[in-house]
Amino acid sequence: MSTTGDVPEPEQPGANPPEPGRGFKVPDHWPRTFNEVMPAGGYSGMFSVPAMPTELKISYWVWVIGGLLGLLAGVIGLFGALVLFVVSPPAGILLLLLVLVALALAGAQITLAMKMKEGWEWARFALTIAAGVSLVLAALSTGIAGGGSWPGFLISLAATVLMWLPNSQPWFTAGKPRF
Repeated sequence: MSTTGDVPEPEQPGANPPEPGRGFKVPDHWPRTFNEVMPAGGYSGMFSVPAMPTELKISYWVWVIGGLLGLLAGVIGLFGALVLFVVSPPAGILLLLLVLVALALAGAQITLAMKMKEGWEWARFALTIAAGVSLVLAALSTGIAGGGSWPGFLISLAATVLMWLPNSQPWFTAGKPRF
């Protein structure tokens, strides 16, 4: 501080943005409407993959295949819930609710993977959070049931790491949207 009574200017937020490719940056754009969340061109574009870094292609396919397997397991779980409902209605209703939540999460995982493929950073953040949730669920199920879903967590961890590798960064910072 100077002796003349001048007060130094406070630093403005965002005045010194991090260099490209360095530091953590929250996405600039978050979806505001349901249409912004839905994949461009619908789900028919699930199997077309643009020319993106190999790491992201692998991550994309891991997330999509995991979501499709989740949908398949959810459909099988619906049948199990119906059978359990005949034996014990309260347990059947509980299982049905859990299966419906699992189906919604599997569908969301596929949708987020498709938005990640389009280059949206918010989808990458959401998939990272999904991997964190799978860690919590694996730890809880290990403590409760003794088994745990550690292979599922390890697969989602690998897909998450691939999304955050330096070679993948330009895909999310280049320009939006890709489709």
